[in-house]
Amino acid sequence: MIRNNVTRQTEFILVGFSDDPKVQIGLFVAFSITYTITLIGNILLVTLTMYEVALKTPMYMLLRNLSLLDIFFTTATVPKMLSGFLAEQKSISFVGCFVQMYFLHFLGSAECFLLTVMSFDRYVAICFPLRYAQLMSTHVCRRLAFASWISGVLCPVGHTVLVSSLSYCASTEVNHFFCDVPPLLQLSCSDSTITVLELLTLAALVTGGSFLLTLTSYVCIIISVLKIRSAEGRKKAFSTCAAHLTVVAIYFGTIGFIYVRPKSSYSPDQDKLISVLYNILTPMLNPIIYSLRNQEVKKALRKLVLRTSR
Repeated sequence: MIRNNVTRQTEFILVGFSDDPKVQIGLFVAFSITYTITLIGNILLVTLTMYEVALKTPMYMLLRNLSLLDIFFTTATVPKMLSGFLAEQKSISFVGCFVQMYFLHFLGSAECFLLTVMSFDRYVAICFPLRYAQLMSTHVCRRLAFASWISGVLCPVGHTVLVSSLSYCASTEVNHFFCDVPPLLQLSCSDSTITVLELLTLAALVTGGSFLLTLTSYVCIIISVLKIRSAEGRKKAFSTCAAHLTVVAIYFGTIGFIYVRPKSSYSPDQDKLISVLYNILTPMLNPIIYSLRNQEVKKALRKLVLRTSR
């Protein structure tokens, strides 16, 4: 993968957000708190869905996989970023940079696929309630979740190899807080046309394809819900989808903006802010969004608290 690049480049410098020590300390505290909340919230959701009988359903099995992805996804970048706030030299090795990039894209792709599976789960639950247990059995959900993880593993192999094979013979400063394709392409002195085309194609297929399938599911859901005569029934049906729809809108919107666009429109400062949204804030908000209006999760949490306090 790394060919002769090691002789030209042995490490990169992650610029991050600011060189001001006071700003760095403030950001370190803020992101440390956010990361801690992310871990606690997602680990708690994983625990509840594993051990509470009421939550041993296909929907919560998929939600457990989403929480696991969010834990790994944010861990792929945040710890390195936090160490950079405290270190004088914000370096990352050449190999470490591309390992980080691979895992970021692997976990991000897997989350795209899993969110699509979750939208299909809601479609079946609302449009075919009598056949839900048959169509979305535990066995089927396990296979779909496994397929999401495996697809995520395979997706970033191509552009990780292509980007790592480019020549980096100019600046070593990556204008970002983690290694990603757009800022690395800005440093390369090689022709990156094929790499950019591969990335745009893959991003369009993964992000665009997943979003279209998710959108199709929700169009079918909306059509089905509008046929319900009872206003209360329509409200209940929509409420079961509201959390997932919120997550989908934030995640696909930010991912699409970062990767499905021409290289010339790259803006480092803008990309950093958007990356914070999908890489740090969304994994923290997911367990809150899915739990806030979910009575089953609230009830399971109360039971767990009462059990541990005895």
